[in-house]
Amino acid sequence: MSSYLRPRVPGASVFLTVTLAERGTNLLVREIEALRHAVRVTRLKRPFRIDAWVVLPDHMHCVWTLPEGDADYGGRIGQIKATFSKALPEGRLRSSHILRREKGIWQRRFWEHHVRGEQDFSACVHYCWTNPVKHGLVQDVRDWPYSSWHRDVGAAA
Repeated sequence: MSSYLRPRVPGASVFLTVTLAERGTNLLVREIEALRHAVRVTRLKRPFRIDAWVVLPDHMHCVWTLPEGDADYGGRIGQIKATFSKALPEGRLRSSHILRREKGIWQRRFWEHHVRGEQDFSACVHYCWTNPVKHGLVQDVRDWPYSSWHRDVGAAA
């Protein structure tokens, strides 16, 4: 089994990509309220700042800043995944899912990138906001409802 060494930088800003096990589904937008609930529950227990977030049908991208002295973004992702999964029926189960008591909804891994500087931060936020356009879901970022763009830019426009 692979052993991933992830950076552990307390108080870091981190760009994350989290993906469903079954690509091509619309589960995340169909169950957006369950996902929002999972994020709220996680943030109550383990606070973090949401700098940007976009939810697409089968994956999501976000930029978080962790509290000073805290580097556990992986634990937060795990809690969001678990809380979301508990609200839903099981997905396609393999024997390894049963062994690990998983529902088969999420890919086990996630992708992370520690943000390095203001230019990188801006690029990561921009990537989140423009991703629905990149995937052909909308032609303009303002037309995708599941994006922090509306909170950060759209509200001021």
